[in-house]
Amino acid sequence: MAQSSHRDDFFQTTAALDEQKRKTAKSQNTNGAPIRLQSKILAIAADPLSAGSVYVAQSGGTVRKVILETGETAAVFKGPTAPITSICFSPDGQLLFAGCWDKKIWSWDVASQEPKLRYEGHTDFVRSVVCVRLGDQDVLVSGGADAQILSFNLVTGQRLSTMKGHTKGIQDLILDPVSLGPDSSEPVVVSAGSDREIRRFDLSIGSQDLTGTDAILAHDTNVHRLFFDGDGDLWTASADKTSKCLVREDGWKSNLTLVHPDYVRDVVIHEQGGWVITACRDEEVRVWNRSTGQLHHTFSGHYEEVTGLVLLGSTVVSVGIDATIRQWSLKPSDLEIAIAKAKATTTEDEEEPANPESMLTEEEERELAELMAED
Repeated sequence: MAQSSHRDDFFQTTAALDEQKRKTAKSQNTNGAPIRLQSKILAIAADPLSAGSVYVAQSGGTVRKVILETGETAAVFKGPTAPITSICFSPDGQLLFAGCWDKKIWSWDVASQEPKLRYEGHTDFVRSVVCVRLGDQDVLVSGGADAQILSFNLVTGQRLSTMKGHTKGIQDLILDPVSLGPDSSEPVVVSAGSDREIRRFDLSIGSQDLTGTDAILAHDTNVHRLFFDGDGDLWTASADKTSKCLVREDGWKSNLTLVHPDYVRDVVIHEQGGWVITACRDEEVRVWNRSTGQLHHTFSGHYEEVTGLVLLGSTVVSVGIDATIRQWSLKPSDLEIAIAKAKATTTEDEEEPANPESMLTEEEERELAELMAED
């Protein structure tokens, strides 16, 4: 049997070694103009003050501001020693907040990168954070793996309320845009949980659970991410391998289901093009026709799970466990070029065998290699 002296090969199955080789080979691709960082990227947020930058949360405990055109890191926010799972900004964009595995929410001054308050109260990982203006004060809302949703006075750090209803950890929080009109004093935060439930909480009246015992149940298991489109309908990304559109005017019933081969990690809507873009654990970014539900194109480039998406105009920016930031154009002409290129690559792969000099099957080649190693 084949043997290796490489330390990384010990205690690994042949399948694991093959998978590692596949990822190593795929990591050399330049699809999506990858910006390569040093640690896994767990979340992404658009820069509220600059259209050409994004902020990314990393497993190494840092948040980076990255300029997309050059790939340059413009700012690094440090302090945590545990992975950062989520990020958001104060309503005026001057403060940055990060939910962390250390059960805290960290904050920094965006301009100076100086650490500010730390918000505490969760008994497990913080998985999602959002900010909202409530009356005459700014409020920070967080969701944790402890199944709690907490709200804090953004300026003083005082805890304002504890929202309960989920029986398992919170996966995502999002503000309902319909509740955020210029004169609205009743913002609603929508939560997604590991218990497959989606709930709605009114932050203005003691953080009341508006769903009560009638949680929105659209999925079979974890709901990872939520996104509101321009019509106020809610899109979901779930570990049941689907993304769905839940229609507000129909009591949040689903009218479209997009089926994937693996967990769906994120979803965003490109209104102008009529596209639904999803991120999947199978390393792919998919573009779907919003009207028909048909898959239009698959952007391949990441070589680990895709963890987040953000839309900047007609560009979708994706991040992943492979520590890369990639950009994909949704302009009609660019999409046509991407589709043609993908078809040409597929044709070449089908015509060219894995080893053009060999008439053996892959299994026979492996057996031959093992026999030669034994000799």
